[in-house]
Amino acid sequence: MESKKIVLQGSGTGITHVINNDEKEQFVEHINLQLKDDPHIGNRFPIDEYSMDIFEQCKDGLILSKLINDSCPDTIDDRVLNYPKDGKPLSQFHITENNNVVINSCKAIGCNVVNIGSVDLAEGRPHLILGLLWQIIKIGLSAKIDIAVHPELFRLLMDGETLDDMLKLPTEQILVRWMNYHLKESQYGKKVSNLSNDVKDGMAYTYLLNQLDPDQCSLAPLNEKDLHKRAEMVLCNADKLGCRKYLTPKTLMNGNSKLNFAFVANLFNTHPCLAPLSDEERAQLDEWLFSSSGDRESRSFALWMNSLGCDPFVNNLFDDLQDGLVLLQTLDKVHPGLVDWKKVNRQTPITSKFKKVENTNYVIALAKSLNFSLVGIQGSDITDGIKNLTLGLVWQMMRDHIIQTLKSLKNNDKDITDADIIAWANETVKRGNRTSTMSNFKDPSLKSGVFLIDLLNGIRPKTVNYDIVTPGNTEEEQQSNAKYAISIARKLGASIFLLPEDIIEVKPKMIMTFCGTLM
Repeated sequence: MESKKIVLQGSGTGITHVINNDEKEQFVEHINLQLKDDPHIGNRFPIDEYSMDIFEQCKDGLILSKLINDSCPDTIDDRVLNYPKDGKPLSQFHITENNNVVINSCKAIGCNVVNIGSVDLAEGRPHLILGLLWQIIKIGLSAKIDIAVHPELFRLLMDGETLDDMLKLPTEQILVRWMNYHLKESQYGKKVSNLSNDVKDGMAYTYLLNQLDPDQCSLAPLNEKDLHKRAEMVLCNADKLGCRKYLTPKTLMNGNSKLNFAFVANLFNTHPCLAPLSDEERAQLDEWLFSSSGDRESRSFALWMNSLGCDPFVNNLFDDLQDGLVLLQTLDKVHPGLVDWKKVNRQTPITSKFKKVENTNYVIALAKSLNFSLVGIQGSDITDGIKNLTLGLVWQMMRDHIIQTLKSLKNNDKDITDADIIAWANETVKRGNRTSTMSNFKDPSLKSGVFLIDLLNGIRPKTVNYDIVTPGNTEEEQQSNAKYAISIARKLGASIFLLPEDIIEVKPKMIMTFCGTLM
């Protein structure tokens, strides 16, 4: 049974793009279900999943913005979005602002949007929008497959494996392991190793559903020889658990990896069926969660590197930089021509530690030539994934990127200092007729969020609606202001990677990136 494909001609490029219709139909169904009660755009649903209307509907950025918030709540402050008024369509300017929010928010939740701009969204380019829809939906489905949400994931640890090692696995692998954990208790007698070919015959799903709920999900599909009928019986069993989503008999039999991922992720999120932790296991987990709480900064740095188009995509800052290749790409993007690629071991995967250290030593040498402060850091520290030293190096690279961008815009070679950025920020606030000030990036008054909002007002008057800005005296008010500031910055086109918490806790590095990026 063939997948339904639509072939589209690229505008003026002669390139053809293929759209998978099965995926489009299921993504539209997901969007209809998740957004149908939205107070602002609920009246647009349901969208016909069999037509191409979804691409038309995504042009103004509103559906994509709402979908981002459905997958990662509170990423976008609804108050910055432009909505049609009095039945009049949005102007091109307002559409661009919405799509700026979409693109910059996508970067901030970990989507790969290197080749997508707000113009592509406004033109309704089907292959780009479909790819983006999947990334957003997948991030939402993956968000709950997290040890902090489901402590019982602890049960999936293998002998001799650390929790760190297991949680570095891609979400697909954690779901495969979860399936195998349940299949081991059944008569299946095999393991699955992927969510495509290994599940096409419906056997693994039949046993899995029976393990999750033996009373409702019988093994009857095993007796059906016709694979299409068997697939339908499997999905009828899933329906009894309220989980008939994302797959049709045809896409199950075709082994569509995206739709199978969505089906299994939804099953896990609703019926994990793993035994609760004992007090002893819980204590072990709490200790791990406490020690991994410094992840916010590393997440911001990884998102920044990904936004530069580094390949491969950085998921774990401390693991994915160990061979030096992403670090060298980053340096080369900030200082084109700096890296002499003939000196680099580029044959991936690099298995020899010696070759990895050669690369990371070269990174350190280049960083020192840029006057980074790297006392006591060697390439082997980066290859060994030493957290504080890796963070120290990457932070200086991110800061250097902001400074180099500012130098190129100002057309002079004079180094720009923190003091220059602070002076610019204070002058900009004053220019917008506001009175708040900042003495440095650690200034405790920054936690209210008011100064950053005043800064945005100084950059583009009338962007801020001061009726909804609070004094920032309570934590709730601070959260509201911080969220508003971040969303306005993205609306103005800035790639911002900090979280509201970074503003409320006055994290000086993150505040510096916010002001420097706006400058």
